[in-house]
Amino acid sequence: MSIPIELTVNGRAVHALVEPRTHLADFLREHLNLTGTNLGCEQGVCGACTVMIEGAPARACIAFAVGCDGADVRTVEYFDDDVVMQELRAAFSAEHALQCGYCTPGMLATARDIVTRLPDADEARIRHELAGNLCRCTGYVGIVRAIQRVLQARREASPMAMA
Repeated sequence: MSIPIELTVNGRAVHALVEPRTHLADFLREHLNLTGTNLGCEQGVCGACTVMIEGAPARACIAFAVGCDGADVRTVEYFDDDVVMQELRAAFSAEHALQCGYCTPGMLATARDIVTRLPDADEARIRHELAGNLCRCTGYVGIVRAIQRVLQARREASPMAMA
């Protein structure tokens, strides 16, 4: 039995019929072709499927699509033209925070949340905030440095540049 849902995905109204057991990640990937949302553990542990739901990072693999009825969902694709995300992408590249790239969409979503919500985060706080995102390639050093780089640059910029 399919259930009708209405939600906003990446700024676009979406109306669909979904099975009650359909996870948001599957809905995004299979129904909307938003494949930047990766599936790793499918248990909410690895963070590869991290998206923004109502402005907060959330695991799309353990959120049911029907539970997101009426919600605002943003995937990594939404942030293509986002200034903070552009800064993070450049910093991830400069700090060698990318290897296989599988964790990157979820890592970037979490990193953007850190930068916009915690402008004074230190290394310990960054590491704490990243605890729900697993990366098997980089050892986190480059990822943490990339986030620190963006935070520092934003602190040094005029207050108007802050998100």
